[in-house]
Amino acid sequence: MAAMLEVTALEKVYTKGVLNRTPTFRLTADFGIERPAVVGMMGPNGSGKTTLFELITGSNAPTSGEVKVLGRNIHRVRTDQRDRLAIHYHQSYQVRHFRSWMPNAMMQPAGSDYPMVHLFDEPQFNTQDGYIGFMLDFFRRLRAEGRLVFLCVHPNEKFHLEILQEICEQFIFVQKGVVTSIPDFDALMAFEPARSYLGGLLADRAA
Repeated sequence: MAAMLEVTALEKVYTKGVLNRTPTFRLTADFGIERPAVVGMMGPNGSGKTTLFELITGSNAPTSGEVKVLGRNIHRVRTDQRDRLAIHYHQSYQVRHFRSWMPNAMMQPAGSDYPMVHLFDEPQFNTQDGYIGFMLDFFRRLRAEGRLVFLCVHPNEKFHLEILQEICEQFIFVQKGVVTSIPDFDALMAFEPARSYLGGLLADRAA
């Protein structure tokens, strides 16, 4: 069976303009996830997290490299079917959409009727009325159904780290366009760029 997600030699470069090709931002990523899981993502603002999500869903075209979901190159799948493979929920759960210059008739079908990869981009965790428990149960149910779940959080409260520790099996840290795959929460806490990013939140957690 094909891996859930394969990100291979992926690069996205933004430049100053059509004629001025001086790079202003570069994202690079190379990682794979074989099985269903809940994956935590974090990193400073402007580091490339949302860009990575857009590349995984096919709503942003890479400069080079490829993204495969269940063995299918997402950027060669019909634009009206890409969300059957990977779907990006941005903050208040609005769904990102796609554009492509290639007609759908020249692209391959998704081969899936329901999204296999769910990417939650900084969901709002309400601390009242059991909402957090409801959301965690939802993420667990998706995983139990054989889906891959990404949870991108910008931790500014101690409970955000507690959520990541409880629900996530592995992590991705993004900083200045560099994507680092991290195997578990303990390794994340030992990763110096992550510790620097979290700053005083780690001291609050230890208190």
